[in-house]
Amino acid sequence: MTVIESVHAEHDARFVERGGRRVIDHYGRPARVHRAVRKVVGVIEWGVGVLVVAGEDRHAFVDDAVSNRVPETEGEGCYALLLDPDGSIRTDLYVFNAGGRLLLFTPPGETAPLAEDWRGKVFIQDVTIDRATEDFATFGVHGPKATEKVASVCTASAPADQLTFERGSMGEAGVTVIRTDALAGERGFLVVCGVDDAADVYDTLENRGLNAAPFGYRTWEMLTLEAGTPLFETELAGRIPNALGLRNAVDFEKGCFVGQEIVSRIENRGSPPGRLVGLSCTELPAAGDAVQDGDESLGEITRAVESPALDGPIAFAVLDGTGPPAETLVSIESTDGPVDAEIESLPFVEGSERSARIPDYD
Repeated sequence: MTVIESVHAEHDARFVERGGRRVIDHYGRPARVHRAVRKVVGVIEWGVGVLVVAGEDRHAFVDDAVSNRVPETEGEGCYALLLDPDGSIRTDLYVFNAGGRLLLFTPPGETAPLAEDWRGKVFIQDVTIDRATEDFATFGVHGPKATEKVASVCTASAPADQLTFERGSMGEAGVTVIRTDALAGERGFLVVCGVDDAADVYDTLENRGLNAAPFGYRTWEMLTLEAGTPLFETELAGRIPNALGLRNAVDFEKGCFVGQEIVSRIENRGSPPGRLVGLSCTELPAAGDAVQDGDESLGEITRAVESPALDGPIAFAVLDGTGPPAETLVSIESTDGPVDAEIESLPFVEGSERSARIPDYD
């Protein structure tokens, strides 16, 4: 469940389950709140999983397991993937160097199996792996005025660089403020605090200094699709990172890790096994609907929303091979009949920052 469910219930929140956790779906007007985030700033409680990796060998252990280089400098982080032996994405995660320990943020349903798997791989290394999901509350602050929002209520300076953090306080609560990689296409921060301080921190973020509009996962899906950001549950899980253009998550020159050989071989061949594209549609399709070019099957829809910024339906699709170029007209085979669509360049919407996950195939 969310850490402060009763607070959200007072805002007439509707709840939904994601990765085994009860999170906010929306507060009644997800499209209206979307516009508030795009114009000013909004706040959301995240249902993330947290792992703490400690011990003298913590850095080498995690660095050997994931697809990107784990920073050795305190206060810095990276976005990375854990790959299966066939090179497909098992989970994505953020790794932050917190001095004597590494803090890992994962999709909520992936934390327990990841911890169990890694504990089984610790032999003579000095490494401890602890689940800490229930110890922390994590809030996202997103929008063109996110820096001003954080500065108006926090003693910590808003971090200047993406995936870096500063420690400070909000009122009596100690917090860590992390600069995000702009997944919503807007300036963003994560505010992490202890669960006992969660209600006070959320109230501060929503109501003190520059007000922030509360929003839920329904609005997040709108924002991230407009921004060209693939998400774990809908686009990443089980797919090869090359097919998603996830260059910010993979260091192709890094030492060996599980799945690296396959991913590197695809990269060296220069032709991804698929391509993630954006589609503007005449009607709203559903995940799993086939994308066609005449009688030829091109791929399938992974996610679709009604875009408040564009006043129409947009979608992600994973197509086979390189797929056709932007401005190509295609058809989507929905349960209600064919839907006309056009392949679009990403992002759909330019916000105050560009998402670091926009597919890059160059």
